Amino acid sequence: MQPATQEISICPSCGRALEETSGGGLGCMICLLQVGIGGEDEVQQSALASSTSPGEGRFGVYEIERREDGGLYELGHGAMGVTYRAIDTSLQRRVALKIIKVDTATRSAGARERFLREARAAAALQHENIATVFHFGICEETGQCFYAMELIEGETLEERVRRSGPLSVGTTVRIAHQVTAALTAAEKRGLIHRDLKPANLMLVWPNETTSADQNDEKPTVKIIDFGLAKALNAPSDPMHLTHGGFVGSPAYASPEQFEHSALDARSDIYSLGATLWFALTGKTPFAGHSVEEIHRAQKSNALPMEQLKAAHVPSRLRSLLESILAFEPAARPGTHDLAARLKRCEAQATGARPTRLALGAAAVLILGGFAFLISHSLQNPAAKQTSKKSIAVLPFENLSSDPENAFFADGVHDDVLTKLAKIADLKVISRTSVMQYRGKQDLRQVGRALGVSHLLEGTVRRSKGKVHVNAQLVDARTDTHVWAEEYDRDSNKVFAIEAELAQSVANRLRANVSAREMLAMQERPTSDLVAYDLCTRAKNLVLAAAGRSTGRTDLVQAVDLLNQAVARDPSFLQAYCQLASAHEHLYSLNLDHTSTRLALAEAAIQTAFRLRPDAGEAHFARAENLYRGYQDYRGALAELEVARQTLPNDARVFQLMGYIQRRQDRWEEATRNLERAVTVDPANTHTLLQMAWQYVFVRRYAEVKPLLARALAIEPNRVDLEVLLASVDFHWKADIKPFHQMIDSIQSTNPSALPAIADAWLTCALAERDPGGAANAMVAVGENAFGEDTVQFSRTFVEGLVARMMKDEGKARSAFTAARSEQEKIVRAQPNYGPPLCVLGLIDAALGQKEEALDEGRRAVELLSVEKDAINGVRMIKYLAMIAAWADDKNLACQQLAVALRYPSSPSYGELKLLPFWDPLRGDTRFEQILASLAPK
Repeated sequence: MQPATQEISICPSCGRALEETSGGGLGCMICLLQVGIGGEDEVQQSALASSTSPGEGRFGVYEIERREDGGLYELGHGAMGVTYRAIDTSLQRRVALKIIKVDTATRSAGARERFLREARAAAALQHENIATVFHFGICEETGQCFYAMELIEGETLEERVRRSGPLSVGTTVRIAHQVTAALTAAEKRGLIHRDLKPANLMLVWPNETTSADQNDEKPTVKIIDFGLAKALNAPSDPMHLTHGGFVGSPAYASPEQFEHSALDARSDIYSLGATLWFALTGKTPFAGHSVEEIHRAQKSNALPMEQLKAAHVPSRLRSLLESILAFEPAARPGTHDLAARLKRCEAQATGARPTRLALGAAAVLILGGFAFLISHSLQNPAAKQTSKKSIAVLPFENLSSDPENAFFADGVHDDVLTKLAKIADLKVISRTSVMQYRGKQDLRQVGRALGVSHLLEGTVRRSKGKVHVNAQLVDARTDTHVWAEEYDRDSNKVFAIEAELAQSVANRLRANVSAREMLAMQERPTSDLVAYDLCTRAKNLVLAAAGRSTGRTDLVQAVDLLNQAVARDPSFLQAYCQLASAHEHLYSLNLDHTSTRLALAEAAIQTAFRLRPDAGEAHFARAENLYRGYQDYRGALAELEVARQTLPNDARVFQLMGYIQRRQDRWEEATRNLERAVTVDPANTHTLLQMAWQYVFVRRYAEVKPLLARALAIEPNRVDLEVLLASVDFHWKADIKPFHQMIDSIQSTNPSALPAIADAWLTCALAERDPGGAANAMVAVGENAFGEDTVQFSRTFVEGLVARMMKDEGKARSAFTAARSEQEKIVRAQPNYGPPLCVLGLIDAALGQKEEALDEGRRAVELLSVEKDAINGVRMIKYLAMIAAWADDKNLACQQLAVALRYPSSPSYGELKLLPFWDPLRGDTRFEQILASLAPK
């Protein structure tokens, strides 16, 4: 795709495109230049082949060279002017001579003078990746500005891509490194390029025969046309060369260039991002035939990420390009951050193709040791250096005689923790994790387990309208008391106590507290203590609901309590945010997946925003609503970025970011954010479980086991955690033995738990080709469906699968025929939802209806693409491969399986090696190669 330009018509003299001039008319830049050099008659004869004498092509001491046909030796041209190969007749050296477009630099004497001032400032910029500028001048005869620069014997990035196609990732990253180094040097001098694009990057290859696709070659990059840069600190001038007009190439220009806003280095960084996109794909990120079209596309912020994925660009580089091409300059990385992130991208790119020998030798020595260090630090937070400004607020003890006041004590504890957690300079452990340590006495052990330097513990006594709070700060490393204080106030002054207490702790830890954070500590959540108590009770129920069989009951009760709270205090922001969260959980956990429930959540969020539009809690509630209710990933992440500013220690923010980013195929960022969630919520089994699943997705199996061991130490009776831990070797090494042993153990010691693990039991039985075990597992499943999240199989389907596995074709056909009738009803009820179509496709393939089966599989991929959901979208591709295998189209099956394996959430080694779904492909060379590529090294 050619970069978008404002081409209007064709010049009748030379056949080139006419361009819109600054005066609004049309003109041919080449012909105008020829007039300035050789006169009007020459243009009429030919724009490129002329018979003028050498003296007519002279600019000062520079004489433009001629080609064999007599035409001027043009090197290139663009919006700003034309570049020629020329001779410096004084020093007898060849140069690149840029003649500035007539209507650009010669509007007035003042403009020419200004151009020279800025050009001289740019000429002082010396860097190995910037073409050296030798001279700037003005032709006395024509009044045209020109400059001479180093002649680069190479080709532009644009020419290379047009000639040979997109560059490899390794080569592109190396080019980016050099350009970034040049931009960093320019930024130090207060200069920006303003027209960075592929045509302005000259590449010189170490060997003329070297292909750009070879990762072991490193081209030297030279940026040209830095002479047109504008000094950042130049004073405003109404006669400024670029004042009030657009300068640059629209396809590569930053949004602020279109809007004539102030520019800095991040404008060039944006242009670099668009240039790298072109290098990798041969396309520009935003298409359009005019400035207006391109700018509208930029505002939509809808980058065509599928272009990068189709070009096999690694996730880390895709994520970086998305950051570089952010609409808002502040969201883009600066030059130093960009350089650091490019190094990480280069490591990923160069590490993507190790030899089999290198993998075998290095895996044990490097990867294994590195994985051990990471898993060890996650298993034992104290293995990391503990920050002196880290604290866990342990549950406050209720000393009141009335046990109902326990909720009041929890409320005091929660509010103190919340106030401290809003201080960005502190690391504050989340409420869920500290609640595990109610009444624990060994403070050193607690500090080590939570990875903090200090602990705050306290007691609360409430009686006859009075409240007494005793608090003490303990250095967990030495078990010594740092500070203690007692507060005796009227009960309605409890919020003032909490603010004083939080401020005192922050002072003792020498935390830097901003003015905004100080105001946040002084805020009263509500003026109604009964409403406060109701909200605390509800919060406990919402936190306890995740993963519990009583979840629906807990959440409905929480909604009732929160409705009572806001009825008492209609300005209670936290209660509205909790109410929205309770509704969202009922909706997203399929406990009440109705539009009515979603509307109730939205109503609570709207009220929260009316009360406090700047509250991080309100923005988090909206993010949760956008993600869980509408799968609006971009909108949810934008809300989370706002929420994070005032909730710097809230594990939920990082966790939700991780959930969203893995749906966006941004796995490395997702992993980082989920790890941050574990850091501030280290004793929450739900957080640990989600981190474990993340490591399963990205095949970091060695790190899964210590996480699950930590979770089981907190909740030793969680059979789902035990089974997941036992299944790691199945996925990782296709070793079914630990999985089988765990199922047997639960059967003998805890049979009542079998329905909760029936899916895992069935998977184990299928992997072992055990029809009896599969039948028993189906009994445990009962009337529920079997499958993975979105893709669910009926009991009759599983019966057909087992019969097919055992080569009983008659029984298989009978079961699949019955299953088809059931599945058709599900598909009719959800005609635009991909997962049910996958199952229907498998059934049709099993029944020999190959074309229908493949159509259904392809339709499922279309309805739920990877771009919409990188977890379930990959599942759709996986099931299309499975359908193709069952339909005896092994070419399509292996092709789609290879596509699925580009993503972390693709099938595991154990699934492919042992499950009967893939039996039709066994023995196929391509399938066996795929298996070998996944086998543990």
